[in-house]
Amino acid sequence: MKYREHFDRQVTREDGWIPTRDGRTHLHARIWRPTDAETNPVPALLEYLPYRKTDWTAPRDAQRHPWYAGHGYASVRVDIRGHGDSEGTPGDEYDAQELADGVDVVNWLAEQPWCTGKVGMFGISWGGFNSLQIAALAPEPLKAIVTVCSTDDRYDNDVHYTGGAVLGIDMLAWAGTMLAFAARPPDPTSVGKDRWLPMWRERLEALDPFLHTWLAHQQRDDYWRHGSVCEDYTAIDAAVLAVGGWNDPYRDTVLRLVEHLPDDRVRGIVGPWSHQYPDRGLPPGPAIGFLQETLRWWDQHLKGEDTGIMREPKLRAWLNDPVPPATSYDVMPGRWVGDDNWPSPSVSWDGRPLGGTGMGAAAPVLVRSPQHTGLDAGRFFPFGNASDLPPDQREEDGRSVCFDSAPLDARVEILGRPRVRLRLDSATPRAHVVARVCDVAPDGSSTLVTRGVLNLLSRHGRDRAVEWTPGTYETVEFELNGIGYAFPPGHRIRVAVSDTYWPWVWPHGERGQLTVLPAESALLLPVRDPASDEDEDEDEHEGRGPIRFEEPEQAPPLPVTYERPAEATPERLVTYDVAKGEWTLEVDPNYGGSRVYPDGLRYEESARETYRIRADDPLSAVAVSEWTIRLRRGDDWDAEIMTRTELRATATEFIMDSRMETRADGETVVKRAWHRTTPRTSA
Repeated sequence: MKYREHFDRQVTREDGWIPTRDGRTHLHARIWRPTDAETNPVPALLEYLPYRKTDWTAPRDAQRHPWYAGHGYASVRVDIRGHGDSEGTPGDEYDAQELADGVDVVNWLAEQPWCTGKVGMFGISWGGFNSLQIAALAPEPLKAIVTVCSTDDRYDNDVHYTGGAVLGIDMLAWAGTMLAFAARPPDPTSVGKDRWLPMWRERLEALDPFLHTWLAHQQRDDYWRHGSVCEDYTAIDAAVLAVGGWNDPYRDTVLRLVEHLPDDRVRGIVGPWSHQYPDRGLPPGPAIGFLQETLRWWDQHLKGEDTGIMREPKLRAWLNDPVPPATSYDVMPGRWVGDDNWPSPSVSWDGRPLGGTGMGAAAPVLVRSPQHTGLDAGRFFPFGNASDLPPDQREEDGRSVCFDSAPLDARVEILGRPRVRLRLDSATPRAHVVARVCDVAPDGSSTLVTRGVLNLLSRHGRDRAVEWTPGTYETVEFELNGIGYAFPPGHRIRVAVSDTYWPWVWPHGERGQLTVLPAESALLLPVRDPASDEDEDEDEHEGRGPIRFEEPEQAPPLPVTYERPAEATPERLVTYDVAKGEWTLEVDPNYGGSRVYPDGLRYEESARETYRIRADDPLSAVAVSEWTIRLRRGDDWDAEIMTRTELRATATEFIMDSRMETRADGETVVKRAWHRTTPRTSA
């Protein structure tokens, strides 16, 4: 990593308030800009988040906002209404109020004397989401965005549902996380010593756990269509640079955006990365000069300079070389490939019948997996931690029905979203089917390549629930997550099928069984022709040559001290109670832990997620998220937040219990508890 301390433009930083259209609520902003911007105006860049610019995102903000400012931009970090130091009360994620406020901020920035009137937005995860969503509202000054690890489909490609199935691991965990995050107070140094406590109390009284809302909408309805830009890609007028990682759950959005947006307004990059900015150097690498690449985007679309970025391939993707299974890789071997169109003419579909030669028997097979199948799935949101990625899949394969190819005669490279077509019958009206594609080495080790889920209730569309008629066969087909991967000669391609995948997928209310007809089922692989790499040197590309990125460069890091816990606990711990037949997965999400900031703020954070299930009982599933957060600065300020969220279910309803306790200087501020139930309509 190169840290740049000197820039062409001297940078100043200021904090201030931005008004919203209601005339009462102001959002708190931190603005880095060139000192001479009022006489030499610059475009503005906006990052708009609920995650607190004064502490939680402050280290990464210091890496990029001053860097952009030094290159001739006003780079602005704004706390969303009801979060951080902004006024108002928190709402649901990406609700109409959040997006309307975002439009107000864009317009306000464009009107400032130090701004040219052109604005860009960028962000990862939440900030990538609302960048896309605000772009779809098309405020006139917003000319370009950079969206990283985000989604265009809030129902089927977010933390709530996948393939129409409830995401047990993040439906609960993220709702619990956001309950704790939304309960954090404003900072007295920003809002005043007399204001912070009344503001905090107002905020806490308005809170309602997201989980209640998310589970009240188990099918794709208007609630999920709101903010899903896949509903109308034509609404996006800004230029879109979409960035993702093969180890991030949102990578498919990059593929859809480059497919559906016009060639002159979109470019996509997918690397090997986790749910992180790709310049941070967190596993898996290699990291790239992300800030330099985005600067090319901003200069092209906000300053009108020809940086050559629009002559880059429409999609630049990292093609992973084969690797033995591991829960972390410092650097993923592979190479960059480029495609000027997506879907690409260099990718063709290769259908492999599951009952064909080398793929297993043609006779019907029964799929009835134990309920703890999925414990080796790895983290839904890999974050660059040591235990994030799926370990050797042999135990998971043993709990599934596997179809193996013959040893490969030649290297097979895939790029895109594989599909699985299954001819099957379900013994119960409600069931899931899960498919994993693995790379099986000659020693038997099994590396997870990609996977996908289908709730059979949603097989005719995510907006409806159609029960299965046991005793009848139907053909279902569903996509797996996108991937770029090369299977080497001598290895086998395995398709592993199960009807459970805990805790990623919340089980239906009764134990089921699938019967699959392999001869009428198939794996469809998007096989990429390696010869297409040679086309990079053709005249039409004018010697574009191999795809390369600069080495990472950032502004100097914020001098934050990170404190290790006195007693370290495993990030992921699986235990089995033999007498009960119960499996327990305990997870430390490890978002950064406790830290001390240069202004004396001590931020303490601990979290634990627990998932329990018995191998033979889907109704034994329980998920719990527990958080403790404390913020203090000397003897002047001390605030604590403790939350607990639990989800369980009967055969007919979900049961949600949450509680929150907050304290200031040891005295209770607000203490609340919630108990909700909701019918299981399609989950």
